[in-house]
Amino acid sequence: MIVLDTSVWIEFLRMHEPIATRVEEEITAGRVLGLSWIVGELLQGAKGAYEIRVLEMFWQQLPKISEESVWIEAGKLSCANKYFEQGVGLIDVATIVAARRANAKVWTLDKKLSGVLGRGARFEL
Repeated sequence: MIVLDTSVWIEFLRMHEPIATRVEEEITAGRVLGLSWIVGELLQGAKGAYEIRVLEMFWQQLPKISEESVWIEAGKLSCANKYFEQGVGLIDVATIVAARRANAKVWTLDKKLSGVLGRGARFEL
């Protein structure tokens, strides 16, 4: 399984290659995990009804995990590792927590998030 960070979703939705083709392959194969806060971020930046419908369609199709207590666990993990001081926000840490729960890798273009993930937790294109 793979968790797509918001940065990767944006590149996919803009159809930037080679990311767009690879994301499409992963979604079609059922290997992309849906997280409500990432879709929420994307909806926040949606530029109209069409983009909202597309994002809602993806949200309904993607497999999901239980998000119960993710934010509490993310806060503890962030505190323990001083992620905030490293420029890694709580949404990114929640993404790490969710990926760990699902035994998934995180695909991100964000250098700070990528730096705290480590090789084993990071999806490489």
